[in-house]
Amino acid sequence: MRAPLFWNRPRDARGLKPWLLSPLAAVWTAVTRRRLAKGAWEKMPVPVVCVGNINAGGTGKTPSVIALLGMFGEAGITAHVVSRGYGGSVEGPVRVDERVHSADEVGDEPLQISAFGPCWVAKDRRAGVLAAVEADAEVVLLDDGFQNPAIAKDLNIVVVDAEVGFGNGMVMPAGPLREPLKDGLKRADVVLTIGPEAAQKRLERDWPEIAGLPRWQASLQPLAMGIDWNGMVCLAFAGIGRPGKFFASLKRAGADVVATRAFPDHAPYSDAVLQRLKAEAWGKGANLVTTEKDVARLPAHFKPEVMAFPVRLVFDNPGGVKTALLAWAAEEGIDKAL
Repeated sequence: MRAPLFWNRPRDARGLKPWLLSPLAAVWTAVTRRRLAKGAWEKMPVPVVCVGNINAGGTGKTPSVIALLGMFGEAGITAHVVSRGYGGSVEGPVRVDERVHSADEVGDEPLQISAFGPCWVAKDRRAGVLAAVEADAEVVLLDDGFQNPAIAKDLNIVVVDAEVGFGNGMVMPAGPLREPLKDGLKRADVVLTIGPEAAQKRLERDWPEIAGLPRWQASLQPLAMGIDWNGMVCLAFAGIGRPGKFFASLKRAGADVVATRAFPDHAPYSDAVLQRLKAEAWGKGANLVTTEKDVARLPAHFKPEVMAFPVRLVFDNPGGVKTALLAWAAEEGIDKAL
């Protein structure tokens, strides 16, 4: 499903629909608060870092997890990722192997993450964490799960797309929030805002609620892989939370994007759809280009037909983020961080 357009209107221009849906939003809020209040919040054997969000939909969690996984690895700390594997059929816990598993089995995001470090899929997050601990994880990065009360989190990182902020500021179905903003920010230890400088400044202006919280700023940057995108004729397609962000990034890299095709997040690609895309690209003399996450969902026989446009999360102050992570790890008793 695609998010309704009114979800991302400014707070001062919400329109009528959110207010008509506000009684349902109040019910959602009450149910969420009750569920969180009655949760087990079980302490795990190793520290758990939750990389989550308050908004529904894509905010940049996957590249954030990959960046943090790399930082822990550089510090000599063994970090494993645990994901529910959205869209996958495997119940788990199972360690993802990109050579063996498909996106249909484990989900596209775990498949992508597994190329960078140990990643587990488990519908039961507690079981996933315990499996990672059994495999000698010193830290577990929880991909999503900020509103899941089954296990205690030792560090909560809330990821925000700076260009979207918190939408119209209302709870589902009146807006994009999974819970009231003030509730979520109370549990946040760090707010990670992703976007260009202008968007970061707008976020500060429009959402003063984040002021006073520890904040890391970052942006998504194309990964140099010897490909010159400048002037390359492309037909871009994507089934992610915000396809428009991918299309804009490709254009900023200099590509001549002659057409774009947006699909719902995690959408499967049927052979008929892929053949239509191929034919359209051929007709326009264009290369088919998509995201790494979308490539993970493509059938093996079609992957050679598509170019991936890889991006990586780049912190504005990587040294400061690494120092903060190591200080937190030391407080949690991880000797290597001392």
